[in-house]
Amino acid sequence: MQYNRRNFIKITGGVTTGFALSSLTGMSIFSSCEEAAKIKKFGIQLYTLRDVIGTDPKGVLKQLSSFGYKQIESYEGAQGMFWGMSNTDFKKYMDDLGMSIVSSHCDINKDFEKKAAEAAAIGMKYLICPWKGPQKSLDDFKKFTDEFNQKGEICKKNGIRFAYHNHDYTFKPLEGQLPQDVLMNGTDAALVDFELDMYWVAAANEDIEAWLKKYPNRFRLCHVKDRSKAPGADNGKNSVDLGTGAINWSSVLKTAKANGMEYFIVEQEAYPNGSSTEASKVNAGYMKKLKI
Repeated sequence: MQYNRRNFIKITGGVTTGFALSSLTGMSIFSSCEEAAKIKKFGIQLYTLRDVIGTDPKGVLKQLSSFGYKQIESYEGAQGMFWGMSNTDFKKYMDDLGMSIVSSHCDINKDFEKKAAEAAAIGMKYLICPWKGPQKSLDDFKKFTDEFNQKGEICKKNGIRFAYHNHDYTFKPLEGQLPQDVLMNGTDAALVDFELDMYWVAAANEDIEAWLKKYPNRFRLCHVKDRSKAPGADNGKNSVDLGTGAINWSSVLKTAKANGMEYFIVEQEAYPNGSSTEASKVNAGYMKKLKI
């Protein structure tokens, strides 16, 4: 291959200049690469703050913004997905805080078409089914696939997406199969995505990264929720601050990103330090420093 000396001088000159500048500024010329290895935007599921969000929604959201969260995943509490505000007022407040609402868990059996239209009107990306519960047979889960496809059609017509959020029960054998496989294979990928709650996968003693690799581009959102290194029998109490539990987040989230993950949403269900607000702050700090 013929070598172009002029290009060589340009390239090596640039590198030399880069090293010279780095010695003056104290910055590595590879800092941009290091920055790219971080998750630049991450969100939080408001259920994390279920003990306080209902009493002062705007105040809680403002605090979350100050912690560094850029994205919100809501849930349908007594005040609705928008916490007593209209969808457009909620969006305006998010805009004022420099945040966005990307998704919400909701009751998919009530006014779903209205919810899809309201979500689409403010640029949300997803409506999510948060729970179906353990079932007696695989046929029950097969029926859910039809329902999810139908909800996916409604969301698609509105320009948004539908997803299902797992717990541990879909990762426990039933009639010789895992219900999660039934849901993945029975739903139309053009209509239905999945939100992988990584905590519950770990709670079922399943390999998180193996599932991400098994179904690339199907898990588009995830719950980043750590699990105690010494879990008790009650899984509802084994949720701990990020970085203090058993899940290797650097490895897991790197694999997630490589397999199509788009939204990284912090969630915590129990608070060893006693405060959902403090846990949210600690978790934001962890996410800012994490490299994948």
